[in-house]
Amino acid sequence: MTTFSGDPAAQGTILGPDDTFQFECHPGVPCFTRCCRDADMYLYPYDLIRLKQRLAISSDELLRKHTVAAFRDNAYFPSVMLKMSDEADKRCPFLAEAGCRVYGDRPFSCRAYPLERAVARSGNGRGRTTCWRIARHEHCKGHDERKKWQVRGWVEDQQLADYNRMNDLWVDMDSLFRRNPWGERGVDSPALKMAFMACFNVDTFRAFIFESTFLSRFTLPEKQVAALASDDIELMKFGFDWVCYFLTGQGPLAERAA
Repeated sequence: MTTFSGDPAAQGTILGPDDTFQFECHPGVPCFTRCCRDADMYLYPYDLIRLKQRLAISSDELLRKHTVAAFRDNAYFPSVMLKMSDEADKRCPFLAEAGCRVYGDRPFSCRAYPLERAVARSGNGRGRTTCWRIARHEHCKGHDERKKWQVRGWVEDQQLADYNRMNDLWVDMDSLFRRNPWGERGVDSPALKMAFMACFNVDTFRAFIFESTFLSRFTLPEKQVAALASDDIELMKFGFDWVCYFLTGQGPLAERAA
């Protein structure tokens, strides 16, 4: 997923929902699983939730074992990248002899390929501008297959709708971080570490909410508190709201009156 400002057409050829492309991936393609080796892959907050639930591990363990954090296209906030194995072929840690062992919960970048989704860094909801482009890697022979897809058909087939909705929320966070909200300390600010935890480490964030004075400081409905205790996706969304609140003073959260 990429983000852009201004006219999306200026970013290159774009595809609409009814446009078509040619692609198929299957075990008979000569490059099968080549894309699962030495991959440079971003992981978004919703990706991490799906993976940690699939693997039945905590978000903290997932981050420690299978990811690296690095400053990439956003100079003010680290990206989370999938860590390849230490084997010679640098394979994905989730690649087995029979194929992907987390296929049903594979990250957005895996399931969207060969499409790449671009999302505007301004606006939200129905006003958000999105588009698709074809991503091509030299090693990929799937583009030579005869199967044709409409963009909307690929989105449905790869079950991308939930990922798109969750990633749109992340774009708002990414846009906030690109404005360097950390003050004079910049990326050394403790606030950056808090924001990273709230966005990417839902289990540690849950402990922060329920094992600190957090709930005594904010007015939250009982139903929402119950959801935060058990629902990782609702917790992720709440984390975004909280980060927005403590960095900008805006959003739906409200502190209790003193």
